[in-house]
Amino acid sequence: MSSAEQYIRTEYPVIDSDPHFSRVVRYMRGSDLAAWGGLTAGGPAILLALERIRPAAGPKGINFALGVATALGFMGGFLFSYQKSSLRFWGWEENAREQTRSREEMATRAAAGLPAYGEPTMDDAAQAAAARNSKYAALKFSAIPWFNTTNHKYHLSDTTAAKSEN
Repeated sequence: MSSAEQYIRTEYPVIDSDPHFSRVVRYMRGSDLAAWGGLTAGGPAILLALERIRPAAGPKGINFALGVATALGFMGGFLFSYQKSSLRFWGWEENAREQTRSREEMATRAAAGLPAYGEPTMDDAAQAAAARNSKYAALKFSAIPWFNTTNHKYHLSDTTAAKSEN
């Protein structure tokens, strides 16, 4: 890590400052999935309620509008749920369940002799650039949905606890 690395004080322990996309999705809680489903269903529900109040489109137009509302609700719900899961990784929200699961996952990886965050496929400079681009990216979803989809070594987390459990 560079000497200019910034640390943010959080109320809860930081699990991973730049979790991989698949890890964030795997660690989603039931409440995250319920919010995702609710937002997916909410868009069409609001559209149907408004259509009952004042019909605008007719049968063909409403079908297309419902499809668009469902797609937007699905994407918005996913981004909301992804962000909620990311906040727990960063220690910004209560994360006891994720801490336990992460410790178990890291201990399993260490016992198998695997790198803590997956095998990097890029050189150090590319890994550092990827980490800079995706770290805390879930805060900027209103501008561009950006996810960490690379394995790199730049995580502000302590994996020594997992190694010492063996």
